[in-house]
Amino acid sequence: MAGFSHADYADLESQLDAIQHILIDDWAQNIALTTELKATFAKTAVLKSSVASEDKKEVGKKFRDYFDFSENFNKVPSHRLLAMLRGRQENVLGLKVEGEDAAPVARIETELDLATVQPQARADFLKQTAQLFWSAKIRPQIEHSLLTEKRLVAEAEAMDVFAENLRHLLLSAPAGARCTLGVDPGIRTGVKLAVVNASGEVVAHSTIYPFAPKEDKAGSIAELARLCREFEVDLVAIGNGTASRETEAVVAEMMTQNPDLKLTRVSVSEAGASVYSASELASQELPELDVAIRGAVSIARRLQDPLAELVKIDPKSIGVGQYQHDVNQTGLAKTLQAVIEDCVNSVGVDVNTASPAILSYIAGLNKSIAQQIFDYRKENGRFDNRQALKNVPRLGERTFEQAAGFLRIQDGSEPLDASAVHPESYALVSKIVEAKATTVQDLIGNTEIIRQVNAEEFADEKFGLPTIQDVLSELEKPGRDPRPEFRTAKFREDITEVAQLTEGMQLEGVITNVTNFGAFVDVGVHQDGLVHISELANEFVADPHKVVKPGQIVQVRVLQVDTERNRVNLSMRPEGSEAPAKAPRQPRRDNAQTEARTERKPQAKRPQNTRPQGERPAAKKPQAAKPQEQKIGGLGALLLQAGIKGSK
Repeated sequence: MAGFSHADYADLESQLDAIQHILIDDWAQNIALTTELKATFAKTAVLKSSVASEDKKEVGKKFRDYFDFSENFNKVPSHRLLAMLRGRQENVLGLKVEGEDAAPVARIETELDLATVQPQARADFLKQTAQLFWSAKIRPQIEHSLLTEKRLVAEAEAMDVFAENLRHLLLSAPAGARCTLGVDPGIRTGVKLAVVNASGEVVAHSTIYPFAPKEDKAGSIAELARLCREFEVDLVAIGNGTASRETEAVVAEMMTQNPDLKLTRVSVSEAGASVYSASELASQELPELDVAIRGAVSIARRLQDPLAELVKIDPKSIGVGQYQHDVNQTGLAKTLQAVIEDCVNSVGVDVNTASPAILSYIAGLNKSIAQQIFDYRKENGRFDNRQALKNVPRLGERTFEQAAGFLRIQDGSEPLDASAVHPESYALVSKIVEAKATTVQDLIGNTEIIRQVNAEEFADEKFGLPTIQDVLSELEKPGRDPRPEFRTAKFREDITEVAQLTEGMQLEGVITNVTNFGAFVDVGVHQDGLVHISELANEFVADPHKVVKPGQIVQVRVLQVDTERNRVNLSMRPEGSEAPAKAPRQPRRDNAQTEARTERKPQAKRPQNTRPQGERPAAKKPQAAKPQEQKIGGLGALLLQAGIKGSK
């Protein structure tokens, strides 16, 4: 052997040790065997977590549920695995995969046919080597492989959850073009106010100090009333962060004192508002405003149009994910980008009011062209029709073809520009108008006339039947916003803190986040409560997203309050109802559910190279050992003399 030296193996012990290493390396090449061993071990594998040390119990109390925890490896849900992995990352938890060793070792001995080896000393040596092969070589690899595969699946599911939640959040009901007062609560630094008109422009801003140290409640109420009256405010959007309920109480008192204002106050998630406030984009949009005031502007605008405002914020800062910071960030970014693009294009944007941020998500446009459109509009005034977009520098014919159908122009010279009908199909609409002896204005939205149109009569080489049917559908409901109607939740005025909650209390709340294990609900106490998947409905729920979605207003009942850990458990099931029956046992890793979720969101596919745990590969006949062509040295000769051959 190359590099062999008798001096390195001067005694029998070192020689036998070297022989064991050669055999182990040789056996490790038997892929069929190692694959089978992995499947065998996975059947009994258990994932165990424990607290890293006593001093970690206090700093890592949020992981208390996992200080002494074990679960069948195949049954560990994705959210639980990610929680334990985060605990390990923060040096709070120790993780290990345990399983039975007897069956894998017996399988190795059978594969190597050790029962027939003679003499007994040789058999004992080989059995010892087989044990070492399993414990020191194969098992650590299998443990690492199983945990890695499980983590990848968990990450993919977390991305799916985030994508689904983000979709619902972006497509949540807009309050619309209504003058809105954005309120960003604060205590020592004051409550920031910003009035945003129906067009989304900031027309006034102020700061009030109703709380300590100034405690100017009367002055705060007076300023709130002044702004609302002077600018004819319709909605008051209050951020749901620190001091939100206290601030809401001040606003409520102002509304009681000024009933003629006819205001509606709404609690709005302020997740990500501070991120936007300090961003370069905010500096470009609101250069004259202080960073603190920009947060109030963002809160107001996201009530008017959640989609238009939330696209300005990094999705990971919006707070609707499941361990979003623990997954592959590149894959997550791609998934979320696809979701945003899909949402923006399904709704469309008004080119005369849209920000560069939302324009950049339109098909065919990028940040540069979006900025060009914005700058051109700022310099030349509003666009009168879609064709005018061609005057924008660097917006070529190809770009126009891709983007035009998603860009809306309200009250322009061309009525069809306010719809999703593409300019390429305007000629088709003209034919229909001529055939029905009417006008475009009279045709749009006229269900009676449109349903009389025989689509097949207008089919030709340019316009196929599906295109014609799509155009007719759009003409029937032109530019209709696919988002739901705007509604608001009413929090109890007397409940503002977790400590005030009691078991059995009935509350109204808003779904803020949906995960694989349930949904989080804002009930107005600064801490979202959890409705576990088992408490979502009277029947079994396999996927919480099929029952609830972010932004949905729900009625909940308090089950348990943990003031120490600031946790609230809620239920959406009627009091006294029976717990839902468990679903039939799913195949290992719930393949059916996994496939369904994959089909729904192809942009976040599961890893394709993973084998379901517990699946046995097809049996393969052991391959005969190939003769070694290279020359062997003294150690190789010693192996042959001992009658020991490797197995492949």
